[in-house]
Amino acid sequence: MSVPPEQSAPLSSSTPSDMVAANLTTVFNTLITGLHILHYNGVLDAYGHMSVRNPNNGSNFFMSRNLAPALVANSSDLVEYYVEDAAPVDPNAPGGFIERYIHSELYKRFPSINSVVHSHSPQVVPYTFSGVPLRPTLHMAGFLGEVVPNFNITEHYEPEDKQDLLVRSQRLGAALAAQFSSNHTLPNATQTEADHAVVLMKNHGFTTVASSIKLAVMQAMYTQTNAGIQTTALTIQNAYHNSDQQGLEFLTTQQTVDTWTTMSGTADRPWGLWSHQVRSSDLYENLLDPNQTQPAAPLL
Repeated sequence: MSVPPEQSAPLSSSTPSDMVAANLTTVFNTLITGLHILHYNGVLDAYGHMSVRNPNNGSNFFMSRNLAPALVANSSDLVEYYVEDAAPVDPNAPGGFIERYIHSELYKRFPSINSVVHSHSPQVVPYTFSGVPLRPTLHMAGFLGEVVPNFNITEHYEPEDKQDLLVRSQRLGAALAAQFSSNHTLPNATQTEADHAVVLMKNHGFTTVASSIKLAVMQAMYTQTNAGIQTTALTIQNAYHNSDQQGLEFLTTQQTVDTWTTMSGTADRPWGLWSHQVRSSDLYENLLDPNQTQPAAPLL
């Protein structure tokens, strides 16, 4: 069943229904475009997902039905869920993702989080089980901070749990969400209450949280980019043996904060490029994007 924008949230007496409908259509358009961007760049493949909190009702959130991200095309592909228990608002809604508890528990724990991305990026996964910590290597990845936690779901299994590494319950989702908090105050430029913008998931992937869809996409993209750069640097370092060789140097604490404060303010620039790329591809269809009804201009 589709998610009609005008029916997806209770309306206040002071809010015209057509304004709410237009607002949610824009949100859905951005969500679908974000999914296509993440697939185009290999952050998502047939698996992985992204969600957005309902801007008109913070107790609910939207994500796609059980469908490959590249194939999400319309509001009929989206499902609204309750934050409280990840149950669909419409009991007759199409089947959803097993791991939607990742999203519900993060929205529950952090009211300022408005978008979540979960990825199995092949560039990032090695840092989840190799013992090599993922660290910020460039100014576009300051949101990683000095420490990127690594969630080990094995430590949270109970005897009756299916040990397939999937976050398939509220309990496991809450355990993951807790990893985004720290025992001490950390410098943070991500505009959310979470102490960490990214948490790795052992032998699985990573999850990132943000205050908007565009920032969540940007963080997911540059988490993958950062991992690739770090792997290249480690390869070069280990291929060159020199007694005077220095270790890898990463961003300082202050640099992580200051760089992301600057870079997050420029999110519209990469978004403009990335959305143009997916509009220019025959693979992706976004029926809510008014710009996709016309031929895309050639990339320069």
